[in-house]
Amino acid sequence: MVISDKSVLIFGCGNILWGDDGFGPAVIQHLKENYTLPDEVLALDMGTSIRDTLFDLILSEKKPERLIIVDAVDYPQRRPGEVFEIPVSGIPEQKVSDFCLHQFPTVNLLQELQEQSGIQVKIIVAQTESIPQEVAPGLSQTLQGAVATACEKIIEAISKGGAT
Repeated sequence: MVISDKSVLIFGCGNILWGDDGFGPAVIQHLKENYTLPDEVLALDMGTSIRDTLFDLILSEKKPERLIIVDAVDYPQRRPGEVFEIPVSGIPEQKVSDFCLHQFPTVNLLQELQEQSGIQVKIIVAQTESIPQEVAPGLSQTLQGAVATACEKIIEAISKGGAT
């Protein structure tokens, strides 16, 4: 299957080995296990490899209409487990993983996809509770509870069609 054959792509980002940083992949797993997504929607666990896929999308002749990215962030002013949307320009400079979404060239790729290709980009994030200092798979209970909330926001975004 070619991902550009779908009109809506949902990418879960994060490293499942680093606690709450695995939020994006956990959301994708929950979506696949608990929802029936429309045929035009594809949900993928991107782990820490979103950059290559975004680059492929830029080069692809056929592009999706919408891209929904799910990730974990660390905003000091937010409550742990809070699920919210950020614009591409709002991706924090300090993120919880060395393979973070905000690093060059990922932000540039997202901006290009949005501005040059006309793809609507929505970024749904959850505030982390904690990121371990060493490998520790599994979300905190707080972020486990946020998974369903993120899924509902994704389903709502899909059902609204072109709304972002």
